[in-house]
Amino acid sequence: MESRKEMAAAKKACGSHNCTQAVCCTYYDFTGLDEDTIKQAGNCFAAGMGNMEGTCGAIVGAGIVYGLVAKDKARAIKGMKHIMEKFQQRNGATQCKLLKGVGTGKVLRECPLCVADASEFLEELLEKEGK
Repeated sequence: MESRKEMAAAKKACGSHNCTQAVCCTYYDFTGLDEDTIKQAGNCFAAGMGNMEGTCGAIVGAGIVYGLVAKDKARAIKGMKHIMEKFQQRNGATQCKLLKGVGTGKVLRECPLCVADASEFLEELLEKEGK
């Protein structure tokens, strides 16, 4: 059986979802929202918040899901910090343009793999919470 992180990566790879949507839609059942609503919520986070200058959309998607699960500001912030730190350690960056090699010519991580990584770190938090 395919894991959720593989499902999320496949959503991005086939082009049906941006990075944020791929994570959000794969874990929508944890959020209390329907899949279409959470997909629409992720519209504007594509390409590093529309200009590649922002945080990787996969990380944003994991944060959206975890914030809805945590239902507590302090816990959500702590969880987001965990996701960001793990992602940075693995990939060397959290900013979209750096991950894509814009300006450096060195791609650090392709989008489907960023989606898989953010999903993996989200799952770690969900498992800690018994979800």
